[in-house]
Amino acid sequence: MAHNTGDEQVPHLPVLYHETIDALRPENPGKYVDATVGAGGHAWGILERSGPGGKLLGMDLDPQALALASQRLSVFEGRFVLRQASYTSLSAQLRQLDWEAVQGIVFDLGVSSMQVDTPERGFSFMSAGPLDMRFGPQVERTAGELVNHWSETELADLIWRYGEEPLSRRIARVIVHNRPIHTTQQLADLIEKAAGKQRGRHHHPATKTFQALRIGVNQELQAIEEALPQAVDALAPGGRLAVISFHSLEDRLVKQYFRQESRDCICPPGQPVCTCGHKAQLTELTRRPVFPSEAEVAGNARSRSARLRVVEKLA
Repeated sequence: MAHNTGDEQVPHLPVLYHETIDALRPENPGKYVDATVGAGGHAWGILERSGPGGKLLGMDLDPQALALASQRLSVFEGRFVLRQASYTSLSAQLRQLDWEAVQGIVFDLGVSSMQVDTPERGFSFMSAGPLDMRFGPQVERTAGELVNHWSETELADLIWRYGEEPLSRRIARVIVHNRPIHTTQQLADLIEKAAGKQRGRHHHPATKTFQALRIGVNQELQAIEEALPQAVDALAPGGRLAVISFHSLEDRLVKQYFRQESRDCICPPGQPVCTCGHKAQLTELTRRPVFPSEAEVAGNARSRSARLRVVEKLA
């Protein structure tokens, strides 16, 4: 999928790689931000395409990812800066660099393959690991704290809201009755028992609960809501913002924000006179999201649920 994206040993295929780089149209000497740099896949494409003078800020909470990105991007020495930080601090990071406006920003939301494939990070129920699920060491609480200390009602609400899991109450009850729970495997087995045999199910019964815990631990939806306005503010006129999301909750937030900011009036429908004074800042380049090609999904099954939305800042 991602041919010629630097060191082939790096265990990370950036999803929707060509579509994202094409949408951002990196140019020399533009300034760009990869707000979720991971192992540096998309960043590599941006730096390659914007050479020889394009610059990039790469941000990530995960120190392991940043070490890989630093190694992978070393061929572009002097043209990139990496920061261990959440994308909720985007405006502050740009101020520190004295970058007034940028030509393109990419967000690749959710968990990376690299994190899922590291059992000791606790993201996966496919192998035993601690109930951690933090994107980086500065995240305040682990999944274990939620699982072992939250009330049955709080857990059920979390699993329903962030996992859209119809069996949330039953799963929460089983969790609470079997505490303490120490490993991902223990938790996955309990959920499997709680869910029972269901016909026509394509995913492991723990999938939605693990998603909900991860989103809760990292406060992912709140982070997206905080970061999107900062990203739009940071764009120069004509600059582009590309967001890759992996489930309907993320995608809905991104879509609603892009829709709202591409309209002038956002008063309630039916109000006779506009009183909001809202002015459109964006134009949507993708009214419908871009999905991975069949070839990409065949080569990387995890890309299956990815979708890309792109906007351009109005002059």
